[in-house]
This record gives sequence, structure tokens and C-alpha cells, in this order.
Amino acid sequence: MGNAIAVKVKYVGLHPWEVLNVALYQHFGLTIGTWGVICGLFLILISVFFNRKYINIGTVLNALCIGPIMDLFLRLDILPKATHSWIDYVILLSGIVITGIGGGMYVAAGIGAGPRDGFMLSISEKTGISVIKARIMVESFVLIIGLILRGPVFIATFLYTFIQSPVFHRSLKLFKWLMDSIARRKKAAEDNVAIN
Repeated sequence: MGNAIAVKVKYVGLHPWEVLNVALYQHFGLTIGTWGVICGLFLILISVFFNRKYINIGTVLNALCIGPIMDLFLRLDILPKATHSWIDYVILLSGIVITGIGGGMYVAAGIGAGPRDGFMLSISEKTGISVIKARIMVESFVLIIGLILRGPVFIATFLYTFIQSPVFHRSLKLFKWLMDSIARRKKAAEDNVAIN
């Protein structure tokens, strides 16, 4: 949903991955979501050789489902439309925040990171750089490719990575903490039952 919201105001700039997906759509057809699936499956293939740790059922489900769900939101036409005013930046910010929180949430669930997040986490782990820096590096590279293909790059594109990456990072930490809290409470409850 966050990605679809952003596409509705794409003239102010999109997230680097969506810049690439929209550029591929404009050049070769299919749908924006279909290109998201193709890019996701490509990253899974790379990760199989680079670091399989972050590939799981959730990785494959993410690669196969996010694009079609995004296309569905765009077809349903229920999201806010571009107003060509300052409100579009608020719309875009909401898309950025929703996407960042959602990313942190599903990675914390532990059933596999999405292909893009798994790739970024693998780079972070292999190089020792922070998750935020790894994400910024990967998304900057993707942005350059999207820019070469003349995707919708504008002011907000450059802000996107620097806003969404910290939101993702904090969301991941928060949801991991929540998952650990739930696990501790469950274990404490099981221990109490065993004692009684």
C-alpha cells in the first residue's frame, strides 16, 4: 500500500526501487507490480549465491505478493490522488512511513526478509556496515539505474532513502523487541504452569 500511495504522486519522486519498476514499465510494458516481482526474484537468485541466511518462505511470498497487491491498490483507485500542491508531499510521506514500518514488521517476524531487505541485510552482515548505510548504498545504486532509464526522479526521490531507511531500522528494532517480549512472557507463563 505504501508503494502504491507513492506511485499516485510519482511526479514528486519515487523510492529508488519504484523508480526502477516504473522505468521498466514505461519502457517494456507489463505492470509496475510485475516488474517488482521480476526484480524481487532476481535478487533472491543473487542471494542464493551470496548469503542464503535471509531467504525463507517469507522472502518468496514477499517477492510474489507485494507487486500484485500494489497493482490491485492502483487498479481499485481508492488511494489519494495527486493534487499538485504541498499535500502531495504529505501523501508521499505517508507512503514512505507505511513502507518503512511494514518492512521492519515483516523482517522482525523471522520468516524471511523480503528480497530487497534480505539483500540489504546480507550486505550489512558481510561488510560490517550498518543496516542504514547498506540500504542507502544499495538504493543509491538502484536509483542510478532507474535514472539512466528515465524513471520518475525528482526532489523526493533523494529524500526517500534517507527517510525510509531510518524508519525501517527503528521499526525493525521495535518489532524485534516486541517479538522478544512476547517470547519471554510466553516462556514465563509456560514455566509457571510447569511449576504448578
